Amino acid sequence: MIIVYVTCPSKKEAEKIASSLLKKRLAGCCNIFPVSSRYLWKGKIESAKEHALIIKTSEKYFKKVESEIKKLHSYQIPTIEGWKVTHAEKNYAKWFDTEMKYYK
Repeated sequence: MIIVYVTCPSKKEAEKIASSLLKKRLAGCCNIFPVSSRYLWKGKIESAKEHALIIKTSEKYFKKVESEIKKLHSYQIPTIEGWKVTHAEKNYAKWFDTEMKYYK
């Protein structure tokens, strides 16, 4: 299992990406929440109100998840980070593994 972290300019865009990934069974679960971001862009400090998307998926699907995000995301260079999950509660992990087996 990995966590894919993405920031989006709006809740609507984050929901669109999450729904697409879930419909295509590339994710088992997605969380969306508002964040206040500060970052460097072209040598300057910028700030933005964004929505973070946490996507729970299988490591073997990362490239497909990344491709789908790039297709739907409006940023020139979207944040797409994959974080390995080293520990997960056993019942949650079992549920996740069962759901991800249905990928076509």
